[in-house]
Amino acid sequence: MKIVINGSRGKMGQTLVAFATEHAELTLAGEVDLGDSLADVVSQTRPDIVVDFTRPEARMETVRTALEGGASAVVGTTGFTPEDREEIGGWVKRTGKGCFIAPNFQIGNVLMQQFARSAARYFEYAEVIEYHHETKVDYPSGTAVRTAELMAEARDAFNEGTRDKVANVEGARGGEVAGIRLHAVRMPGFIASQEVLLGAPGQYLTIRHDSVDRQSYMPGVLLAAKHIVDRAELVYGLEHILKI
Repeated sequence: MKIVINGSRGKMGQTLVAFATEHAELTLAGEVDLGDSLADVVSQTRPDIVVDFTRPEARMETVRTALEGGASAVVGTTGFTPEDREEIGGWVKRTGKGCFIAPNFQIGNVLMQQFARSAARYFEYAEVIEYHHETKVDYPSGTAVRTAELMAEARDAFNEGTRDKVANVEGARGGEVAGIRLHAVRMPGFIASQEVLLGAPGQYLTIRHDSVDRQSYMPGVLLAAKHIVDRAELVYGLEHILKI
């Protein structure tokens, strides 16, 4: 597969460049970053796949450019809303090219999310703490949001008995998705970690995943690229192609 990497000079981008250069199933057709034209590179190199790990504000333009340029898209950038996905679905249908979006491409992390969804049936209280490096611009992470959404598929309500009504510091209890509190930590030393805490009378359960190297994303990216390269469909979430 010929691939173009969008965001090639970032930390994740550099890992992707090295992976594509070394992997026998991939050919690095082009690299794009700030100041470069993705449309021009796609037009010149005619890749099978555009792999995108950039910034949320550019997410829709990147996907549209890839699909209209004749390439499928594998996207690790976060921030896609249901309305975004509906619009992308229209582009996929019109262009005949596929798009694979995943809040997280780490197989271990996706398994953690699935385990959390299963456990949510049995625990009425749940919170999520996610840890990332200090240069990550968005919070909470797309993975944390997706985890809460999956858990909400298993239970209608969480934390109903919590009495957190008096705020000594606004925001101290974090954000909220489907009644689940999300807490974001940003500091050096972390790459990407997430902890799901589930509680019930007399017990609590911790489900945690830690990434210590960006190489942990590469097997998932490769699986997504191989799946989507010949399919005109929109896939949201790596769990849809894992045999869980």
